[in-house]
Amino acid sequence: MKGFPFYIASRYILSKKSHQAINIISGISVVGVAISTAALVCILSVFNGFQSLIADLFTAIDPQLKVVPAAGKYVDASHPKLLGLKGDEDVAVYTEVVEDNAMVMLYNRQAVVTLKGVEDNYTELVDVENILQGGGSFILHDDVLDYGVFGIGVLNGRFGVGTFFDSPVQVYAPRKGEHIDLNDPLESFNQGELFCPRVGFEVLQSKYDYNYVITSLRFARSLFEKEGMVTAVELKLKDGADADEAERRIEEALGAEFVVQNRYEQQETTFKIMEMEKLISYIFLSFVLIVASVNIISSLSMLIIDKKDDIVTLRSMGATDSQITSIFMAEGRMISLIGALVGIAAGVTLCLLQQQFGFIAFGSGNGSHIIDAYPVEVKLTDILLTFVTVLVVSFVSVWYPVKRLSRVSE
Repeated sequence: MKGFPFYIASRYILSKKSHQAINIISGISVVGVAISTAALVCILSVFNGFQSLIADLFTAIDPQLKVVPAAGKYVDASHPKLLGLKGDEDVAVYTEVVEDNAMVMLYNRQAVVTLKGVEDNYTELVDVENILQGGGSFILHDDVLDYGVFGIGVLNGRFGVGTFFDSPVQVYAPRKGEHIDLNDPLESFNQGELFCPRVGFEVLQSKYDYNYVITSLRFARSLFEKEGMVTAVELKLKDGADADEAERRIEEALGAEFVVQNRYEQQETTFKIMEMEKLISYIFLSFVLIVASVNIISSLSMLIIDKKDDIVTLRSMGATDSQITSIFMAEGRMISLIGALVGIAAGVTLCLLQQQFGFIAFGSGNGSHIIDAYPVEVKLTDILLTFVTVLVVSFVSVWYPVKRLSRVSE
């Protein structure tokens, strides 16, 4: 008897009803669930696309792994545990970094920036050629001069210059343990000069483009009075290395004194905000699904009224109230299932078309944006989440009304 309610429900969903309105409302129910499901698939996929896009942008300048001290800002560069990473089987590039705030001045314009001093092997850690703007080349120092590769936003937006200027940029950092002398404030600062190698970098993220200056490790240590110290060690893994396994093993080797961050953890705030936005969108669209499920209740209500004689016949044949309720519950579940499958198919198809052709563009699509069209990325986990959500919302929403209506029809 387990298949009895499903058999009757399948006959009802395909059979001709005495009132054409029942068929129309049933069709509307399927369409409503399908549209809500497709919208949920598309919205979640768009958030995935933006997340991947931002991850790619950060990848342009963030290291694969970053090791920072768990307490304090600076740590001795000769710490045995840090030096041990140089011989790690999965580490291809090991770069010492000193990063701190400084004030820069050019043509009577000044700005507070993040000065990042790196070793000469930084070009092996990050593919800098893909983020450079201008006619020069990436150079941090020569025998005489120190150079600073400025974020393009610092040059254009904050200094109002391009990459072609010959004047040195004055760089200031407070001296350790000194109070600022109001009569001569500059005497309380360490001072240095950086020349622009006629090139800047642009990663299309204001955090970097408008705030960062990359220079030599030697210059940064001298300016901040941190000889032999680092704020971080940045790592690039060898090709083919398991990043998750390498991160776990390095964390175990370093212990509680250090924190190991992958690219997502280095931008944890940004990705948490995106995950929160994605969650809120999912919740709102789930409410839309609840509204769409009201149509299923209407369809089942009219079907119960239409099949009132059948219900009497089934009871006289020995069918229990629970079996009769199960028939209409199965009817509602079938409508939900059909709508869910159609909606998922439609949503995935739209996402694939958007990936291929990008027919939903930003604004006029004149190339003024980072990308021309909305990015999408379909994930199996989101498809499964959508499918389960649709079925749960639909099943729960029809359970009580069907149970109530089937009793009223006695």
